[in-house]
Amino acid sequence: MGPSRLVNRNVTALRGRTSMRLEPELWVALEEICRREKTAIGEVVKRVEQLGIPGGRTSAVRVYVLRYFRDAATEAGHRGAGHGVVQQDGPAPDLAWPADYRSPEPIAA
Repeated sequence: MGPSRLVNRNVTALRGRTSMRLEPELWVALEEICRREKTAIGEVVKRVEQLGIPGGRTSAVRVYVLRYFRDAATEAGHRGAGHGVVQQDGPAPDLAWPADYRSPEPIAA
């Protein structure tokens, strides 16, 4: 087994300073949420704790990030973000990765 991809960072949560280990992609997603919401990571973590999502803090943050972007992926979320509407007929849209996307390192078997 290779080394873990998880990245450890310190955050301030409801009960004070703590550390969380998340995948790099989740840290990027959490930072994007913070930019969109104009708040700090610690404030988002506090909000997650107040929501009472079952599981540990890190698991709850993962669920929160997923819910945040899934909500934005609804038809109403797309319209609110100015993304347009999903085509109901015709060819599927091109789902190419953005030019600046960095693929994660492969996971060793």
